[in-house]
Amino acid sequence: MSNSIQGKPGILQKRSLGKNKLEVSALGLGCMGMSFSYGPPKDKKEMTGLLHAAVERGVTFFDTAEVYGPFANEDLLGEALAPYRGKIVIATKFGFDLSPDLDPHGKRGAPGVNSRPEQIKRAVEGSLKRLQVESIDLLYQHRVDPNVPIEDVAGTVRELIQAGKVTSHLPGCSRKSRGLFQFPARRSLTVLKRTSVRCRSK
Repeated sequence: MSNSIQGKPGILQKRSLGKNKLEVSALGLGCMGMSFSYGPPKDKKEMTGLLHAAVERGVTFFDTAEVYGPFANEDLLGEALAPYRGKIVIATKFGFDLSPDLDPHGKRGAPGVNSRPEQIKRAVEGSLKRLQVESIDLLYQHRVDPNVPIEDVAGTVRELIQAGKVTSHLPGCSRKSRGLFQFPARRSLTVLKRTSVRCRSK
């Protein structure tokens, strides 16, 4: 199996996640630091070049979330990775309250958790637009919302899968949320390896 995209030599092995065989590179790129958390947002042109270079070297698995920015990181990936649509996998996450009435930037301090069904659907619609895709490749619950029964969260995600807006779903990425979802075998997935690359200013 070739580890390259568009005929360019790759250096990375591939992994298949779960029984639905979602194929990704063994090394993924966590993109949070490009727009959020680790200092000010990085230069868009420079980050676009970094993302393209990653793809050219065989990386096909990219991780983002609506809370990164907020929203700016999904916007960046949606635009930068558009030329590779269908050849890469983008994972994103829901689970925070980023209502615009909190402040002009969508949050005030640390955002609270929110996994109410209507919020999940709203988050997915926003992610679809920002990522410029018709279906989210891989969806996580970012943090558990203790005020929402996990069955309601799972049922909402199942509806989104059935509607074609989400391709695959994984249990939340926080330790508290792992193992809480029980989906049919055809939808079950296992994360084999998740690597985040922080982007630092020179």
